[in-house]
Amino acid sequence: MSFFKKLFSTDKKETLDKGLEKTKTTFFSKLSKAVAGKSKVDDDVLDDLEEVLVASDVGVNTTLKIIKRIEKRVSEDKYLGTEELNQILRDEIGALLSETNTGEATEFEIPAAKKPYVLMVVGVNGVGKTTTIGKLAYQFKKAGHKVVLGAADTFRAAAIDQLQVWADRVDVPIVRQNMGSDPASVAFDTLQSAVAQNADVVIIDTAGRLHNKINLMNELTKVKRVMQKVVADAPHDVLLVLDGSTGQNAFEQAKQFTAATEVTSLAVTKLDGTAKGGVVIGISDQFQIPVKYIGVGEGIEDLQVFNKYEFVDSFFK
Repeated sequence: MSFFKKLFSTDKKETLDKGLEKTKTTFFSKLSKAVAGKSKVDDDVLDDLEEVLVASDVGVNTTLKIIKRIEKRVSEDKYLGTEELNQILRDEIGALLSETNTGEATEFEIPAAKKPYVLMVVGVNGVGKTTTIGKLAYQFKKAGHKVVLGAADTFRAAAIDQLQVWADRVDVPIVRQNMGSDPASVAFDTLQSAVAQNADVVIIDTAGRLHNKINLMNELTKVKRVMQKVVADAPHDVLLVLDGSTGQNAFEQAKQFTAATEVTSLAVTKLDGTAKGGVVIGISDQFQIPVKYIGVGEGIEDLQVFNKYEFVDSFFK
């Protein structure tokens, strides 16, 4: 099928294959049990497949879409053997993802017309937010861009210190204040510093507490407003980081954050340590917000741009 094409280098592809190994193994072992002893894709097989997809954290709504597509194939082809099911699933999940104009990047890129390009990162504590920022800074610097970090998660001293560790590791400047400082003030100082240094990319970390959505909403709105005093159209991207290993909880966090602020892209982390990688398919479909990055390992190179072609290919390899 023309949907699939080789886009990643061998190293990148191997990292992705390895990162999705747990998800793939669990998914196909459940699928094998579901079709054991069956020769034909019938209603019973489809019911079992529905359970397998939901259990793999693809999400109920996306699962129903996939089942509906397969039912259509079954009715058109009249007879489909269970040995063809893998290929049909691969085709239909691929086709579902291809309906969004996202997940086509192969490299870490930023729009040339935006300088500095301002990226504001949101997400609850513990999802890998600061690590994602550090790895993004590394990738953008590696691509030849001048990067500045802003430690606007002033709610926790640990968050500021952790971002400092990444700034030192990647060797990029960081703007920080003391714990308890006004996050908007840190964001303002960061952008002023970035403009003075003629930086290409600014990545702003923000507080990750959802227990009071109104406070979070007000804080993020204020941070945006203050940044716009320095860069009129900032932020250019609001990236929500989600922990893929939490499965359905990641859906819930996406709902909460998209209600609290305008989220323009997603990063799904920790896919290598979980069998819940199907969550990427569901989140991509349900929220219609582009999944831009996925975390498939702990190494500094193991944050990858999300490419739907390579993802589906690795999932069904």
